Amino acid sequence: MSALQLFSLKGKKAIVTGGGRGLGLEMSKALAGAGADVAMMYVSSDKTHDTAAAVGKEFNVQCKAYKADMGKPEEVTAAIDQIYKDFGHIDIFVANAGIAIEGPAETFSMDDWKRIFDVNVHGVFCSVQAAAKRMLEQGRGSIILISSMSGLISNRPQPHCGYNASKGAVTMMSKCLAQEWAQRGIRVNSINPGYMETEMLKDVFRNNPEVKEKWLEYTPMGRLGRPDELNGAVIYLASDASSYVTGSQIYIDGGYTCV
Repeated sequence: MSALQLFSLKGKKAIVTGGGRGLGLEMSKALAGAGADVAMMYVSSDKTHDTAAAVGKEFNVQCKAYKADMGKPEEVTAAIDQIYKDFGHIDIFVANAGIAIEGPAETFSMDDWKRIFDVNVHGVFCSVQAAAKRMLEQGRGSIILISSMSGLISNRPQPHCGYNASKGAVTMMSKCLAQEWAQRGIRVNSINPGYMETEMLKDVFRNNPEVKEKWLEYTPMGRLGRPDELNGAVIYLASDASSYVTGSQIYIDGGYTCV
């Protein structure tokens, strides 16, 4: 097998939570482009069904959308069970869905704190557990948790204690699951992005242009990441090219965490 062939995902079945927009959509397209059939899990827009159909047509793979609120375990489990029935097996699981709520710690709402953890931590674990059940039966699988550099550092200038705490939990979750399942055919790794220029961040910049200037100042490369700059790492971790990689964190942050 050639080095390039190691990256092929032809015949693989992948799930991406939050797969219908933003970084999740970019990753869904990347997996499809590498040959995988893709199930996009979403919560906000039923137009994701049309998006999935367009991706499937563009890359000549099966691509379908499944609705589930990551903060509701019964919806998450039901969706993944349905995906397994429709696709036949699950080879790749990308836990991308997440939310961010910022605010000063001294006045931060406990309802907001709980919502962050319900989606970013409890929802991730529930979805991983449901996908891993099938992978353990198969004796193979790659799980990729989309954490954040915010699980390692304290962001400036925005107050982000709840979000950062949740991403710290996700990063540690990836290490613990990797250790538990290392000899049972499942690899678990995390991708920890820095500031990526998504539509959501563009909305932030319109109201707070000074925030972007600070982020650029603190990032050695002096720019934000493009939404498609996670794709190479996703394909690498999903494919046989990373067959001896588990329990690792890949920081894609323009050098933010190296200083």
